[in-house]
Formats: sequence, C-alpha cells, structure tokens
Amino acid sequence: MNSLIRSFGPFMTALIVMLCSIWVVVMIVAPQLIMVEQSFWHWRWGGDDAALSARVDDLYNQVDTLGLDKSAAEAATATPEQTQKVSALSAKITGLMATIQQLEKQEVKPKKIYSMRNYLIMGGGHFAIFIKTILASLAVTLIALVVCYPIAYTVAKLATPSKAAIILLGLVIPYSINELLRIFAWLMILNHNGVANFLLQRVGIEPIAFLDSGAGVFVAMVYAYILFMVFPIYNTVETLDTSVVEAARDLGAPMWKIHWHIVLPHAKPGIAVGSIMTFMLAAGSYSVPYVMTRGTSPPWFTQLIYNKFFESNNWNTGAAYAFTLLIACTLFIFVMMRIFGVSIKDVSR
Repeated sequence: MNSLIRSFGPFMTALIVMLCSIWVVVMIVAPQLIMVEQSFWHWRWGGDDAALSARVDDLYNQVDTLGLDKSAAEAATATPEQTQKVSALSAKITGLMATIQQLEKQEVKPKKIYSMRNYLIMGGGHFAIFIKTILASLAVTLIALVVCYPIAYTVAKLATPSKAAIILLGLVIPYSINELLRIFAWLMILNHNGVANFLLQRVGIEPIAFLDSGAGVFVAMVYAYILFMVFPIYNTVETLDTSVVEAARDLGAPMWKIHWHIVLPHAKPGIAVGSIMTFMLAAGSYSVPYVMTRGTSPPWFTQLIYNKFFESNNWNTGAAYAFTLLIACTLFIFVMMRIFGVSIKDVSR
C-alpha cells in the first residue's frame, strides 16, 4: 500500500483500491455467493397445493384454447349461428376466469426450504459423469504436460533466439482465431471423411473413428489449452542457470537424469501452474466435448450443468452441480500445490 501511495499519490491509490474492490465483489465474490446460496434451497409444494396449482394451470390452458376458438369464430362470416357460438365461448371464458380467481385466492405459495436436497439428487448416473469428467480432465492435463514440457524446454534452453521466436509464433498465431473455429477445424480433420483418415487411407490403413472413440476430445482440448501449459513451464525453465545443466552433462549425467534431478525440480512452480490452469479449463469446457462428439456421446458434467440451467430451467440444481465442480477444481489446486511442494507465492510468480 505504501508503494502505491508513493507511486500514485493518496487520491489515485484510493481510486485504484476502490475500483479493484468493486471488481472483486461484483465479478467474483457476489456471483459465487449467489450460486452457493441458490444451491442450498428449493421450493416445497404441499400435496393439496401442488394439485391446486396444477388445476389453475389447466384452467388457464382451457382459457387460451377457448380464446383461439373465439377469435376464429369472430373472424368467420357473421351469421346467427356464429354470433351464438361467440356468445357461448365468451360465457365459458368468463366462467373459467371466475373459477380461476376463486382458486387463486385459495392457492398457497410454495415454501423456500434450505437443505442438501439439490446435492443429494445427483444420482448414480450423473455422479458417474462427474467422475468421468474429472478423470478425463486429469488425462488432458497429463497429455498436455507430456507434449508441452519438451516444447518449453526447447524454446527456453536449446533453440536459438530466431528459432524460439518461430516456435512461439507458431503457438500464438492460431490463438488469434476464435476457439470455436479451431475446434471445428479439428472436427473436420478428425471426422470419418476428414483429412486424417484420408491420409491413412492413402497408406493403406482403414479409417479410424477418432470422434466416436473420444480421442478427438483429448486432441482438441490439448490443442485448445496448450499455451496455458507451455508458457508457465517456459517462464520457470528460462530462469534455470544453463551452467548447472552443462556441469551435469560434463560430469557424465545422462539427459534423463539431468531433467529428473535438475530441470524438473526447478520447473515445479511452472508445472503446477500449467497443470492447474489446464485442468480447470478442461473440466469447465462445454464447447469442446459437445462439438467434437457432435452431441452423440455421453455428456460431460458441464453439459449437465448447462441443461439444468437452460433446458430444465432448474437453477437450484444447476447451481449445486456447478458448485460441486468448483469444489473439485479447488481441491485439485491444493493437491497440485502439495504434490509439487509449492506455495501460493511460488504459484503466483
């Protein structure tokens, strides 16, 4: 705080702190609190109240239907029979509205009940999808680590500045394209009649069902989130003193021992950050699994959350599902910090 005051003065410092506080409260804290609060309650209808509400809804549907019949009768040629029909329909509508008014006076509003019900109704099927999503996200994280570690080490320690710039441009430039377009590009590449299977057929190999097997999801996710793994590892490996690696090589240490005992321990904060970011993005991804499986494979947990909010219109259960996924991601952060022996300070560097 003192450094901020010295740099910007008391007025600007107060303004910066106020704007940052508003941002944290409005964009981070408040939505999470609302989601958590909504996940712990549901509406409870009594038996008679539920039947009464259903009766009122049915009467409103009858009024709508009679209203359409009345409009059609009014639009027809005016005859005594049509006039009598319109009068009869009007009388029925008036009688139904009177009944509805009486029932609405008796109708009792549902009670707002706080409980763990929204978490307990997940069921075995949805819980299995949740576990599958977590395991698949872990697999995406591991694949991304295996793919990105050699790239990060090559750019940081082996490549010349010009080659490093070319590699980084090759990684960054595709990200100027919208994520959905990159996903659809992989869909066309891995489709049954796509580029990959065309090349396989050219060498005499039968087409492979990349999308039906789920392999397309892993390929697209690793590609979509590769930067979030590469750059944290690159930033930490770049700070490693090259003379330490050269000394180990001069002493006859094989390359795998150099990486295991020197490079990897030094890169632990970067690996932890990259793993955390990749896992959270994979676990929270909706478009990648939906597009790459064309909506035909079993859904990911994020798709269940979407369906609860926007198809079932059950925001309470959707909030419970979303908070469950948030808890899993938060636990993963602490597990990764424990495994790699890093602290919040190390991760934030």
